[in-house]
Amino acid sequence: MSQPRQLDSPLYRLLRDEKVAEFNKQKPEGGSIDLREADLRGLDLRQLDASRIDFADAYFRGADLRGLDLRDANLEGASIAHAQISGAYFPSQLCADEILLSMQFGTRMRYR
Repeated sequence: MSQPRQLDSPLYRLLRDEKVAEFNKQKPEGGSIDLREADLRGLDLRQLDASRIDFADAYFRGADLRGLDLRDANLEGASIAHAQISGAYFPSQLCADEILLSMQFGTRMRYR
C-alpha cells in the first residue's frame, strides 16, 4: 500500500495552501490531473472542481469534502477517514459500504 506524500506540483501546492479558487482557475481544460497518493489531510476542499482529477491512493483524513461532485474523479484506493462528506457525490463504481468503511476506519476504497 502506498503512503500519502507531498507532491512536487504547482496545482498540488495550491490545494495544500487551501487556494481552491486559484486551483480551479489554473486547472487545465483537458486531460486528467495527477494527484495520486497526495496527502490532502485536513484540507477544506469544499469549492473544488474535482472533475478529471486522479486521486488514486490519496489520503483525505479529516478533510472537508462537503458538497463536492467527485463523480468524474478517480478515488480508487483513496482513504477518507473522518472526512466531512455530507452532500458529496461519489463515483458510481463505489458502493456505500466502501465509503462508510473508509470514513469510519480509514480503509482504502475499492471500485466494484
